[in-house]
Amino acid sequence: MPVTIDTPPDPHDPSDPQRRQLLRLAAAAFVAPLLPMFTAHAAPLTYDLKPVKLDDGAWMIGGRQEAITFENGGAIANITILDSSEGAIIIDTGPSRRFGEELATLARTLTGKDIARVYLTHFHPDHVFGNQGFEAGKIAAPAGVIKGLQELGNGFSDAMYYIARDWMRGTEVILPSVTVTEGIEDIGGRRLRLLPRAGHTGADLALFEEKSGLLIAGDLAFLDRAPTTPHANLATWRNTLDELSAIDCKLLVPGHGPAESSTRAITQTRDWLTAIESIIVRCFEQGLDMTEAMQAELPAGFASIALARYEFTRSVMHLYPALEASKLPGVGKRSN
Repeated sequence: MPVTIDTPPDPHDPSDPQRRQLLRLAAAAFVAPLLPMFTAHAAPLTYDLKPVKLDDGAWMIGGRQEAITFENGGAIANITILDSSEGAIIIDTGPSRRFGEELATLARTLTGKDIARVYLTHFHPDHVFGNQGFEAGKIAAPAGVIKGLQELGNGFSDAMYYIARDWMRGTEVILPSVTVTEGIEDIGGRRLRLLPRAGHTGADLALFEEKSGLLIAGDLAFLDRAPTTPHANLATWRNTLDELSAIDCKLLVPGHGPAESSTRAITQTRDWLTAIESIIVRCFEQGLDMTEAMQAELPAGFASIALARYEFTRSVMHLYPALEASKLPGVGKRSN
C-alpha cells in the first residue's frame, strides 16, 4: 500500500499549558532554521517600498525571493494594493509594524484615499506582522487564520525579533476583527470573490477580483521560489490548487514570486509538492533517516527555483515525523 504524508490530528486539549508551549515552539520552528543565515551588518531601517502596477488601480509590492534575514527585514512576501471608490484594499500586511506603517502610507498615496479593508491570506509572520499599520476593525481573515495567530503568534514574534532585531521594534501580534467566510464582497466597485481554503496551512485565503480578473493566491502558490511546508497538508494543498487553476484569471499574484498572466505558479507549486512528497516517502521506505533523506537528489527541473535545496531540507524536517508516527509502533500514541 503506498504511503502518503498526512499529519495526524492533535488529540490534546488546546487549553492545556503544555500544548500551548508546544505550539509556541512550533511557531518558532517556522523561522528557527533561518538563524544561521543571520548576520549583523547594519541596514537603513526603511523598507523603501516600490509598487509595481498590475492593472488600473492595482499594485504589488514584490517580496524578496529569499529566506527571512536581518538584511531584508523579513520583507519576502508579496503584498497587493487595490484602489476602490471606498478606499484602498490591502492583501497582507508584511513582517513588522514598520512595514505596515510604510505600506499604509504608500496605499494612501497611490489611491488618494484611506484604507477600506485589509485581508490576511494566512497566519505566517511575513504576511501578518504589519497589522499595526491599520485599524484592527478593518482587518479581515478566515477564522482559522485568527486561531493560528492566537496560538502561534507569540512564538513567531520571538523568532522574528531574534532575526530581524530593530526592524521589529514595537511590533505586536494584532488579531483581525472581521471573520471572512466564503462569498462575494463588494467594496467600492471591487467585486471580491473570497475563497477560504487550506493546504499551505490549515487556513488559507485566496481572493479573485472579478472586475480586473486578478487572482491573489497568497502562499497557496509560489513561483520561481520553493514553497514552504511547516504547516502544510500536501494532499489538501494540491486539491486547492486544482480548484484555483479552474478560475479564468487575467493575472495571478502568488504569495512569493512574480505576478504572471499564466497559471505557471499553480503548476510549478503542484509539481514541487508532488516531487518532494515522492522523494521523502521513497527515502522513508528505503529506511533512510532524516539526515540521509535531506541529501536526496532533486529533479533537474527545479535547479532554477530559489531556495530549492534549503526548502527541501526544511520539508524533510516538517514531514518525516508524520511518516514515522504513522508507520512505527507506539510512535505518536499515548500510553494507557
